[in-house]
Amino acid sequence: MTTPIPPLDHLDTGALREKYRLERDKRLRADGNDQYVEMAGQFAAFLDDPYTSATKREPLFDDTEVILIGGGFGGLLAGARLHQAGFRDVRVIEKGGNFGGTWYWNRYPGAACDVESYIYLPLLEEMGFMPRRKYTPAPEILDYSHRVAERFDLYRKACLHTEVTELRWDEEALRWIVSTNRGDRMRAKFVVMANGPAHKPRLPGIPGIEKFEGRIFHTARWDYDYTGGGPEGGLDRLADKRVGVIGTGATAVQCIPHLAQGTMRLFVFQRTPSAIDVRNDYATDADWWHAQQPGWQKRRMENFTALTSAAQVDEDLIQDGWTQVMSKFLRVNTLGTNGTLSPEAVEEADFVKMEAIRARVENAVEDRDTAAALKPWYRQFCKRPCFHDEYLPAFNRSNVTLVDTGGQGVEAITETGVVVAGEHYPLDCLVLATGFEIGTAYTRRSGYDVIGIGGERLSEKWSRGFATLHGMHVHGFPNLFVFNRDQSAHTVNFTHSLDELSRHMTHILAAARDRGATRIEATAEAEQAWVDTIVELSTINRDFLESCTPGYYNGEGRMNVEAARRGAGYGRGPLAFFEVLADWREQGDLSGLRLTAEGEA
Repeated sequence: MTTPIPPLDHLDTGALREKYRLERDKRLRADGNDQYVEMAGQFAAFLDDPYTSATKREPLFDDTEVILIGGGFGGLLAGARLHQAGFRDVRVIEKGGNFGGTWYWNRYPGAACDVESYIYLPLLEEMGFMPRRKYTPAPEILDYSHRVAERFDLYRKACLHTEVTELRWDEEALRWIVSTNRGDRMRAKFVVMANGPAHKPRLPGIPGIEKFEGRIFHTARWDYDYTGGGPEGGLDRLADKRVGVIGTGATAVQCIPHLAQGTMRLFVFQRTPSAIDVRNDYATDADWWHAQQPGWQKRRMENFTALTSAAQVDEDLIQDGWTQVMSKFLRVNTLGTNGTLSPEAVEEADFVKMEAIRARVENAVEDRDTAAALKPWYRQFCKRPCFHDEYLPAFNRSNVTLVDTGGQGVEAITETGVVVAGEHYPLDCLVLATGFEIGTAYTRRSGYDVIGIGGERLSEKWSRGFATLHGMHVHGFPNLFVFNRDQSAHTVNFTHSLDELSRHMTHILAAARDRGATRIEATAEAEQAWVDTIVELSTINRDFLESCTPGYYNGEGRMNVEAARRGAGYGRGPLAFFEVLADWREQGDLSGLRLTAEGEA
């Protein structure tokens, strides 16, 4: 089941462009990403872990071969691939109380992956694990993360509830000194930064947010003691409560149907509506699952990544909302005789697809004013597409009110509620479904800086322009591996990219081990050549980004396009990038990296 596509001939494309422009202009703000405040100081309590308590331990001053920063799928995959290659002295440092990364924090009701679980959950063949649904719910993802950590012996040296505060290179000892908030000063021969792009909650800088006297929390720190229920819903302690939700992105789309069922009154404060397509979730067919042949997951991952990056593919193995856009719609409707996608044809096809999304709102929501406010007026990939079958119908409930802010957002928060356009909405509870920080400085997201050769700070180097080799190595910062999307692979299914990066990193460390190398560093020439390649191949379209409604894809409407091109993904697409890495490994000379053994100059 997919969203029906209307014909193009009844659309006034000129009027649509103007409508999109007007809706964008309503939402443009001079402060861009600065509209969000850091969860520090008076706001630090928003980051408290409501799920597990930290266990007391003594500070560590030991020496470890490889330290992995981050216990999400990046750290888990890196740990698994290293284990498979025979590395045993590996430590994971994770700020949460257990493995899981984003899925440790995202326990809000209704949380689930929006990329199918058969390709999103990595290592399924190695683990012999069958997800119970096409879109597996968060509790199963969290449980699976723990299984992976156990399988590959990552708990043994793990430091949980621990945050890195500084990485400092000791050139004499050829070690990284890893300092943490637990008083640790660990030493590591190699460090892998697998922090992930989405783990620090984003706090809107709404005037008065610190004054609210009711219960307030971020969706990434859900308070079930207050709401009752659990990840499957049943929020029974909200039956006499007036609850407000700020945010209507992917997280809100998943949790609002459960809040609608559990609350006395629910107010949804919307600045920009999401595009909601068909989800069509279903239980995994065990017969289908057990009929899969070895290598099936890698083939399926590659098929999805090809389809969602507009590559030419004969078959759609996934057949969901993501692949419909490219394989069944944009490519089918816009592929020219020379095999390329013309911008004009893509735009027209986009208009048709978004008209279908808006028609779905019209059919699902009974109140005409509410339906009108829920219609998205922007291009398909200006914001992350959402897929859900219960979100739109939730607005048909008598206890649910959509408060559309006309693109202006919430005006203020008081001790007792929220103010929009001068009207006050009394609340007992305020839920911040405002996502994670993306686009802010990496030091703000990670909480630490990296100090390399001669005391150079990574933050200072990157402030002059993002620079890496393959998105992973940085000249002046030896024995450091960065799992990154910039100058690497931009993929819808991020775990596919993480696995490729983990395999690549493991290959390099195994090669260094075989050669007796103790120091690995990208050369300045190789780094610059890769930066030049990224810029030359960049497909970032200034006109498209500037035409988009503000969001994290375009720096809240204030993106530095030249910097974005320098930090873009590999322009020929993620699969081509993975081939670049594979060819590089096949050559065997580790071109662009300088490896030295202990005692060598």
